Amino acid sequence: MSIWRVLLSILFPPLAVIDKGCGSIVIVLLLTLCGWIPGVIAALIILNNPNR
Repeated sequence: MSIWRVLLSILFPPLAVIDKGCGSIVIVLLLTLCGWIPGVIAALIILNNPNR
């Protein structure tokens, strides 16, 4: 996970997970619409997952 991905996930979480698949984008987008903090946390978790 690069520093640019971390910064992007803090500024606009759905854009940071755009290469992880449609499901990840939808989940992060919905969480971001509910609140900015849950979207950032979800994006960082998805980016930190080594299996994806």
